[in-house]
Amino acid sequence: MFFMTSFLRQSAWHCMLLLLIAFISGCAATAKQNSHKGKETITILDLTCLLKYDYTNPDSVKKVWDILHATATLQGIVNRDAPRLYIKYVTAMNRNIDDYWWDMYRRPGQWLAGRDTIVLKDIYEAIDHYKYDLKGAVIYDPKVASTSNVASSIAGIENLLALRYDTASGSLYTGVLLKRKLLKPQRWLLKEDGSSIFTAKGIIPGTDIPSSNSIKNDPYLWFIEHYMKKGLCNTAYAGYYIDQKWRDNPTATVINHHTLTNHDFFVSKRGFFFDLSPWDDEPATDDVKQPVGTDYKTLTTILRIAYDQNKGKTFCHIGGFPAWAFKYTKHAGGKHDDVPTEWRFSEIISAYNAFKDADAIGLGAMANASFWTHFPLKDQYPQKWVKDKDLMEKNRLTADGRLTSNGKKYFLFYVGDYDASAWVYQTASYIWDDPDRGKVPMMWSISPILERRAPMALHYFRETATANDYFAAADNGAGYLNPGMLQSPRPISGLPDGTAAWAEHCKKFYHRWDLSITGFIIDGETPRMNAAALDAYATFSPNGIVPQKASYTLHKNMPVFPAGIDVESWNIAAAAGVMHDNIKNNPGRTFYWFRSILKTPAWHWQVVNELKKRDPDTQILDGPSFFQLYRSYLQYKTAE
Repeated sequence: MFFMTSFLRQSAWHCMLLLLIAFISGCAATAKQNSHKGKETITILDLTCLLKYDYTNPDSVKKVWDILHATATLQGIVNRDAPRLYIKYVTAMNRNIDDYWWDMYRRPGQWLAGRDTIVLKDIYEAIDHYKYDLKGAVIYDPKVASTSNVASSIAGIENLLALRYDTASGSLYTGVLLKRKLLKPQRWLLKEDGSSIFTAKGIIPGTDIPSSNSIKNDPYLWFIEHYMKKGLCNTAYAGYYIDQKWRDNPTATVINHHTLTNHDFFVSKRGFFFDLSPWDDEPATDDVKQPVGTDYKTLTTILRIAYDQNKGKTFCHIGGFPAWAFKYTKHAGGKHDDVPTEWRFSEIISAYNAFKDADAIGLGAMANASFWTHFPLKDQYPQKWVKDKDLMEKNRLTADGRLTSNGKKYFLFYVGDYDASAWVYQTASYIWDDPDRGKVPMMWSISPILERRAPMALHYFRETATANDYFAAADNGAGYLNPGMLQSPRPISGLPDGTAAWAEHCKKFYHRWDLSITGFIIDGETPRMNAAALDAYATFSPNGIVPQKASYTLHKNMPVFPAGIDVESWNIAAAAGVMHDNIKNNPGRTFYWFRSILKTPAWHWQVVNELKKRDPDTQILDGPSFFQLYRSYLQYKTAE
């Protein structure tokens, strides 16, 4: 008995020892694995060949759409936790933008230096390489345009590749599922024989909800019931990008404005996608048989669900912009112009605590945001604020803090519009890198929310800024929304006041980038900012704001400067003439604000010199000097 007991005890200790060794080995392996997280081999897929396809040929257009849509959903899934798949596609100003950023951060000492890479030959090899990250495919209906956006939503939520149903021998659908059998279908947004399940009649399939009588809207309503209401998607992120209707008119603007390459980030976040008209006074131009206002009703339903699930505290980050060249405006047979459509969409989303990261037409395409979002930012990027003694030394302030009577007319450029990740992504190579940058003061107005999708760009700007480069926030803070639509009583939504929540949202982004000026606030057709809104901005933008609807005033020591005029012409003489006329027609003023959009440093330098020739008393200021002098001016004006 003693021998048996001793043997059992020794066996038990032996087993425990083996388990302990296995546990330690497992921990070591896990630690080793975690130490290399984000350091695995990066795969590269070059898709620039798609830019050479014939966009007047419907079959070619289908191939472009299918490859890019599948790639974007694949990329969003595999890059969710680490930067693994990089594509090359977006081109601007005869330069591949994806190469530009890749080459920058492959340099010695940079983030991607020394990382191993594998070049994938095509989309099939990419899918095969990452097939174990995928749970299958979601198949959507080529005859019901909105199902492509629903497919992107489901792809991110369930780790599925989005594929358009097409049994033609050369289609991606056939190649992936039938010939190579790389994946299996897991979700169908049509019947397996290719017939549509959404018919705009009777009951929406799989629900007890009556059809909206809109073949476009029913798939969104189906998604709401099966995914949104069940809390299956991340309502803090959404993509407002054109659906597969793009295939009908791919050359309406630049050919990359299918914006499929923008999907990856929002897929990685398990967000939702939509493409709906903001107008409630006409049918959507892409679905003219729908009852008037159906798109609007679905849009506000989606936004309200997002608001509720975000508990009114987290703001929904919407990437995208009304696709005005294709839909919802006079360009497509509607009755509304482009800018009113932009403003209307902003008005609606603001009413539900959402903002847009405004990937507008022209420069709207962006790739690899799901990759770059992993870029390691610093905790803070400090800037210097001007001191009164500096202004006194330059004879701009007297010893007692008053403006000197030097006859100068001070002006400032709002250098924008950098309220879109895509615009920053595409323009850095020819605007920021302009060799004339630094010759005159420029207040670069960049939304700090862009750190989510283009962190490497914002980091690059700060690391290479000159003494004449100063940074403020673009419209209208950490994201583009209308602050007047946050105020109670709130039109459209009737929700509680969201002003305080907006201030809390903005503070952390302003803190990282050391921002204290909001260079422009677009009010559009929305209510003027009330005292509570001004109070809120004073907490995170204490050195100045520039609303469209405002008075020249100090609010709790925050300078409020009404927006001036846009200077649009690329012609130097014409641009300087517009500014000179504005100054001449307002002789009693000392301070002037001008907005330039996507203009180079060379343009600003030349315009400043030309204006100086016409009026030697005009003087451009940097952001801190402008607002600090303007504050002093208002302080003494009020005291008097």
